[in-house]
Amino acid sequence: MMRHATFRQLEIFETIARLGSFTRASEALFLTQPTVSMQVRKLSDAVGLPLYEQIGKRIHLTDAGIELARTAREIIDALERMDMSVAKMRGLQKGRLRLAVVTTAKYFAPMLLGEFSRNHPGITLSLKVTNRERVLERVAENLDDLYILSEPLGQHDLVARSFMENPLVVLAPPGHPLARRKQVTLDLLAAEPFLMREPGSGTRLAVEELFAEHGLKLNVRMELGSNEAIKQAILAGLGISVLSRHVLVDGKGRGDPVILQVQGFPIMRHWHVAYPQGKQLSVVAQLFLEFLLAAAEKSNAASGAAVSSLAGKARPPVTKVRS
Repeated sequence: MMRHATFRQLEIFETIARLGSFTRASEALFLTQPTVSMQVRKLSDAVGLPLYEQIGKRIHLTDAGIELARTAREIIDALERMDMSVAKMRGLQKGRLRLAVVTTAKYFAPMLLGEFSRNHPGITLSLKVTNRERVLERVAENLDDLYILSEPLGQHDLVARSFMENPLVVLAPPGHPLARRKQVTLDLLAAEPFLMREPGSGTRLAVEELFAEHGLKLNVRMELGSNEAIKQAILAGLGISVLSRHVLVDGKGRGDPVILQVQGFPIMRHWHVAYPQGKQLSVVAQLFLEFLLAAAEKSNAASGAAVSSLAGKARPPVTKVRS
């Protein structure tokens, strides 16, 4: 019977399910592999059903294992929320924040976390950087507290708040013929070889939508898997591209791609902090959410600028996004 299962056994099994490996789970939990294996066997006996299959070196959860991993994660999350709530009642600020962001957000997310950490040094931070598709998968699996992504349209119901503008600009190598023009038309741009992220990328979707509205089609020369690869390909003269202006924030201005002045650009998108509809935020997640929105409001009030390193516009209302 499940009532004979211990919290430690659930924690071990949830870690195995999340990491996909007994070895990685034992390392993460600072336990020996025999201990991990023994606790999982006891848990499987308590459930009365096999929880996983091992094919080669890979672990595959059974239906019972998938359901148990989901339940274990809910129990662990609930206990973490309780721990953080009690800490807050005691006047302490500690706990854990798990943040997952799309690849482009890596150019500013560490700065945001750095400032948050200075204000709340007792909080442990975890940052996962991956592509948009994987972020949406993590949303579905409820693996993180909060998510940062541009236009949060996907396969899932989300509650999203805009906290910073995300201008998409056209980048070309220095000395490109179009760099001398004060206004480049979309017709001229459509003739240029484009370097693009993979299909499904939020930036690519925005560009394809703009060109389609004008009856134009992108001349995609090459698809690359990262913004840095695209920047280097631009500098190598392989083509032009559209990327977030934020990919240039760490540049020194020397040897960077140049921004073309193009009709319809910049395409103004927004960065959003999001979480699944119906999710109960932990005390720490709520604290970070309030930090982002307060930083955005403060920056907007101080400068009146549309884009800054911490914020774009004043706090907007909650947006429920349903695809």
